[in-house]
Amino acid sequence: MNILETIDTPIGSYAPDFELPGIDNQVHHLSRYLERFCAVGVISMCNHCPYVSLYLDRLKKIQAEFAADSFTLIGVNGSSATQNLTESFDNMKAFAQRHQLNFPYLWDSTQDVTRSFGASKTPMAFLIDKNGILRYKGQIDNHPQDPSFLGENYLRNAIASLFKGQAINLFETKPIGTSLIWRN
Repeated sequence: MNILETIDTPIGSYAPDFELPGIDNQVHHLSRYLERFCAVGVISMCNHCPYVSLYLDRLKKIQAEFAADSFTLIGVNGSSATQNLTESFDNMKAFAQRHQLNFPYLWDSTQDVTRSFGASKTPMAFLIDKNGILRYKGQIDNHPQDPSFLGENYLRNAIASLFKGQAINLFETKPIGTSLIWRN
């Protein structure tokens, strides 16, 4: 196991800006998304994680539900492709096509962005408001194994509260999922 320093951006502080390549062969900047959208959800994810697979349909539904409100999700893969070949950029493209992702999927090959956000698991959600302030981080919901369960939908509720101008009641949850694979 590699132990690496993470910045672990706290709630209420500015989210780290980034410039990352996407599977669409474009370079994506958080600051440009914040110019176009009222809120951005960054999801730490990867191709091999069974928890990511459990959440893909829910993430696509969240994207579809809030897109008209000027919201977008952004998937960021910060898992090491040298430690796990399924995480290569080409495999990310195939993964996104196979699962018909309706949001951008970016590659953090240096893992700098992943560490700056403080991501430790996949999937892990980070909600950023239009001013670039981190407003929520943690689990997508509390029922990964059963999408039909009527549990707590943390990310969805945080997004809804943000758009209603309400306080986000639960602004941080402990992430669950697969530990990120760090480079040696």
